[in-house]
Amino acid sequence: MQFKTYAKTLAVALSLAVVAGCSSSGGTQEGNMDGTSGNMSGQGMTSGQGANGSQMNANQQRPSVNTIYFAFDSDEIRPEFESVLRGHAQYLMANPSVNVTLEGYADERGTREYNLGLGERRAQSVEQYLTVQGVSPSQISIVSYGEERPAVQGHTEEAYAKNRRVVFDYK
Repeated sequence: MQFKTYAKTLAVALSLAVVAGCSSSGGTQEGNMDGTSGNMSGQGMTSGQGANGSQMNANQQRPSVNTIYFAFDSDEIRPEFESVLRGHAQYLMANPSVNVTLEGYADERGTREYNLGLGERRAQSVEQYLTVQGVSPSQISIVSYGEERPAVQGHTEEAYAKNRRVVFDYK
């Protein structure tokens, strides 16, 4: 019986945390494409916020950063890309007629089948993040290209890191 009370309390607390996160008033976009910390100076969302930064309109431009990167053999969203994902979520919520395809990719290590699955899991992680932020699931579709269509050719860790990604493709 205590477990049910605890679970209900936890659910309410999580709901309040999500609502509080959705109502925050912006801030800086941090995190570079290579995963290092830094100031992206408007690369996350390019416009659409009012003077106080809290209201968006339907004419808001979509975020200019359309790619997030993942660690080796992982589908976990890295903290430095959460601000980019929040920008995409806000854009999609402000523009409910806009659809996006999340393209999941992997580097060439692993079998073709494994890499297709990993690319799909990465895209699903991004989809889950966006829907938790309030984006309608009907606006999102997923495709995995696995190791096909590499962003960078080569057999170095730098090339592999650029190929472990999810790309936002707006329709």
